[in-house]
Amino acid sequence: MLRSWANLLTFSRFLIAPYLVWLILSEDWWLAALALAIAILSDIFDGKIARKMNQATAFGGLFDHATDAIFVSAAAWALAQLGLINGFLWVLILLAFAQYTLDSKALSGQVLRSSKLGRYNGIAYFVLICICVGCQCLTLQMLNPALIWAAWALVATSLLSMGDRLYSLVRLDA
Repeated sequence: MLRSWANLLTFSRFLIAPYLVWLILSEDWWLAALALAIAILSDIFDGKIARKMNQATAFGGLFDHATDAIFVSAAAWALAQLGLINGFLWVLILLAFAQYTLDSKALSGQVLRSSKLGRYNGIAYFVLICICVGCQCLTLQMLNPALIWAAWALVATSLLSMGDRLYSLVRLDA
């Protein structure tokens, strides 16, 4: 399982998540930004390495997406504790990932099936967290109201994505 370089990179992101939460709660914004940068680089390169070394597996894909969900939901939770975003987003990230995993039957070894909206949401979660941390680094608090609205927009698009996946699943079973 963790015997590939790609999965080790993914696992490093999993290990960085609690450290990032601590940094955000401590308001150590520059180190939080560095932790985010390292995590994003690991996310960029884990899949590339797996494909280049012919080590891409269904488990690796599930592990990567699960780690992303844990990472961004943990960071969103920490940002919500400071009042920088709403407290609903982190829960929806986890629920959307759970639905995504179950709908795809990934636990039985099948490859995850993604939707465009779900993919865009996944990217947007990372972007929102990066912008929140970046604004705190640069003391751009005037953007905080816009970030709160952006987080609410992600709540809405997460719910839409989950509804779309449920509709597709029901339609497939009918």
